[in-house]
Amino acid sequence: MGIILWIVFGAIVGVVASMVMGNKDSLIIDIIIGIVGAVLGGWLMSFFGKGGVTGFNLYSFLVALLGAVVLIAIVRAIR
Repeated sequence: MGIILWIVFGAIVGVVASMVMGNKDSLIIDIIIGIVGAVLGGWLMSFFGKGGVTGFNLYSFLVALLGAVVLIAIVRAIR
């Protein structure tokens, strides 16, 4: 995926993950959480033997959402 698509995908995932977790961060933070969450979700899924983020599709969205939710939970635990 191109960098622009990653940013758009990360923004969408970050906003949805923030809504799921009740997080009140800015849009920039949501985008960063979404992008890092996509990477984290892809790593988690590959750890369990499944595919990671493969493109702009529902499976990739769910994988990235899982990673973003885990990332938000980790950040909350550290705070």
